Parts: sequence; structure tokens; C-alpha cells
Amino acid sequence: MSSTWGEKVKISVFGESHGNGIGVVIDGLPSGFKIDRERLLVQVGRRAPGGDLTSTPRKESDLPKIMSGVLNGVTTGAPLCAVIKNTNTRSGDYANLMTCPRPGHSDYTAFVKYNGFNDISGGGHFSGRLTAPLVFAGGICRQILEEKGIKIGGHISEIAGIRDKSFDPVNIDSQLIDRLSSEKFPLIDKSVEEKMRNAVEEARLDLDSVGGIVECAVIGLPAGLGGPMFGGVEGLIASAIFGVPAVKGIEFGKGFGLAQMRGSQSNDPFEYSDGRVVTKTNNCGGILGGITNAMPVVFRACIKPTPSIAKEQDTVDLQKKCNAKLSVQGRHDPCIVPRAVSVIEACTAVALMNL
Repeated sequence: MSSTWGEKVKISVFGESHGNGIGVVIDGLPSGFKIDRERLLVQVGRRAPGGDLTSTPRKESDLPKIMSGVLNGVTTGAPLCAVIKNTNTRSGDYANLMTCPRPGHSDYTAFVKYNGFNDISGGGHFSGRLTAPLVFAGGICRQILEEKGIKIGGHISEIAGIRDKSFDPVNIDSQLIDRLSSEKFPLIDKSVEEKMRNAVEEARLDLDSVGGIVECAVIGLPAGLGGPMFGGVEGLIASAIFGVPAVKGIEFGKGFGLAQMRGSQSNDPFEYSDGRVVTKTNNCGGILGGITNAMPVVFRACIKPTPSIAKEQDTVDLQKKCNAKLSVQGRHDPCIVPRAVSVIEACTAVALMNL
């Protein structure tokens, strides 16, 4: 069961949702970089559970303890290892899931793959809890990127069909990125927040859950990063994003909307502006031929509804080999989207470090 990703900067995520702890080892970070711990904890706190009605009531501080790779707050160049303790677990809520797998979750496929030896409590290594060390790793990477003038920010583009405004794909204000990347419920248009929260609460009271879309943008990238075919920026970012358990789709720029256009509409015309080559539109999402063109990189990730719901569902009993009913117990998010924004940003930061 390998959870390692990256080449130039490599991350290895370890632990289980209800084990003693979870963590990450980061290889390839430059030496001599001073980590801003307070800013790092802001990112970790945006993802942490228990701080909002849209999330699980399970509360974890998610304070990372750095075990190696940092001396006096500065990276040494050695592998950086950080551990986050699990302090609020109720494994008994998951006792029946090894026999009766949750629809929409990894319970069945993991049971088959690992012959029933995988840790089922809280989802084990398949849990969204494992995104906490991802945010830690991404938080460090984004600080390094920001020193190079590269900024990453995302927002809740949609929850249960209720939509926020989209980024202006051509001109994205740096201050907007700063604001969004520090908020727990990041929206461009704050007026839609109440409607989104009401939709989540309605699903929770109905013992159900809802999904949505996260839109993410990167500004400050120079032209010329990436490569064709398998070395493309889209593939690199998508590979990291799909490490987030709830993600089921990703599109760059206009994405699937391009299928409804003619070439004369979808092509982004070039022009000179202040001596730089730019495009008048940004339907390509800042990437052509797998290579950045210096326009903002913009993409959207689809986040599925949380599969662990208390509403009764059809499943099977693997021990008795018959059909069964399941009502999932435990503490689960009625909507994972708000907490997923910081995770999508973090994975993007780790991916970009590999460019």
C-alpha cells in the first residue's frame, strides 16, 4: 500500500484515520528555507475537522510535530517528517463495515485488494483524514512558491447546485487570492454562503450529504513550464489532485465546455501587453501543449457527496453472502467541499514544486 508521489519533490503519506497518528515525509525540499509556522498552521486549520456545521463533529487540533528536516525553523535539506496525532477516535462506530461495506466508499475494494487485513476504522488509510498531512506538505511548498511570486488560491465554486462567481480567467487579483487562501468557507461572492449552508443543513437533517466543485487558480507562473504528452502540467496537477479521496473529476479552463464551441470561439487570441505576450481570453486555462503560457492556470475539481451517510442504503453482507441494509454510524461531513478547498490548493502547490 504505497502512498508516495512526486519526483523532484517527493511526498510519502502514512498512517490511518484511527491509528496513533498520521503524517508525511517530504524529500527534495531546498535547504535554508525559513518556514513561517503561523502561516502554515492557518492552512492546517482550514482543513481541520469540527470547526463548522458543514463538517464532521469529530474535533482534532491537527497540530503537526516536525520530527526531522528542520532546525531552528529552517529546512536542513534532509527529509522532512511531520506527525499529526489522532486524539478523538471512536472505532466502535465502524465495527460492522468490514462485513457490510459502505456504498460509494473503498470498503469493498480494499477488502478484496488486501484480503480483509486493511484497517477499516474511520476508513483507515483511505480516509479523508489523510489529507491533513497533504495540507501540511502543501503549506510548506506554497511558501516556497510565493517567494518566487507564484500564488495559489481556491474557492467553493458550487455546493448542491448553488454557485459562486467564477474567477476572471484573464485577470485574477492577487489580493483576492490572498483572501480566499486564508478562509475556511472561501467564496468570491459572500452573498451565496447562506444558501449553500442551508443546502448542507437540509441534507444533514435528512441523514444525507451533498457534493460540489472547487475552483482553483495559480497566478505568477512563467511561460515555458511543463512539457508535451505525459510531461504536461495538466497531467501533473491532475495526478496530485486525484490523490484526494473525494475527487471524481477535473477540468482546466473551459474544460468540457470546449466541446460545445467552434475553434474560432475556443482559441485564445494572442496580443502584446506591456511588452509581454498574453491571451485575450483564457479558455485553455493557462496551459497549451502541456506547457504554461504565463496566463493564470485555472481548473475545477468535482467533489463527490460524502459516502458515509446515516440514511439506510442497500449493501451486501460479505460474511453471510447475502443482500443487506446499512445505516452508517459515526461522525461524518454532510459536505466535504469547504474543507477540500485547502487540500486542492495544497496538492497544487506540491505538484508545481515538481516543475
